[in-house]
Amino acid sequence: MPIINVRLTGKPDATLSASIATEITEITATQLRKDPTITAVAVSYLDPQHWFAGGKSLAEHGTNTFWLDIKVVDGTNTKLELEAYLKAIFDAFGRLLGGVHQESYAFVHEVPAAAYGYGGKTQEFRFISGRLNAA
Repeated sequence: MPIINVRLTGKPDATLSASIATEITEITATQLRKDPTITAVAVSYLDPQHWFAGGKSLAEHGTNTFWLDIKVVDGTNTKLELEAYLKAIFDAFGRLLGGVHQESYAFVHEVPAAAYGYGGKTQEFRFISGRLNAA
C-alpha cells in the first residue's frame, strides 16, 4: 500500500506518466514485495530550468533528473531489498528518460505502522486484525 510520489524534469506527458507508474509499481512489487493493487503513484513535472544540481540547472546540464519518494511500513523490508530497489529505480528512470543526471534521487520513508494506512485504517490495525482472524 505504498504511496509513491515522482517528480521529474520535463513537460507533462500522460504516456510517460503511465509508463512510469507501470514500471515503478512493478519494481515495487518485485523488490519490496508490495501489493500492486494497492500501490498509488503520483507523477509531477518541473521545467528543467527550475531544477538545479551542482549549482546549474538541468537545462544547462542538458539532461533529466527525478526524485522518487515512497512511504512503506517500518521493518517490512531488509537493507538488501532497499538497496536493490534503489538500484532498480535508478536503472528504470535511465531507460524511461533516456539517461538521468547522477544527482537523481529515490528516498524510502519507513514509517510506523500506527501512523500509516489507507481507507481510514492503519497498517497496525490491519496487522492485528489479521492475526486475530487467523487465531
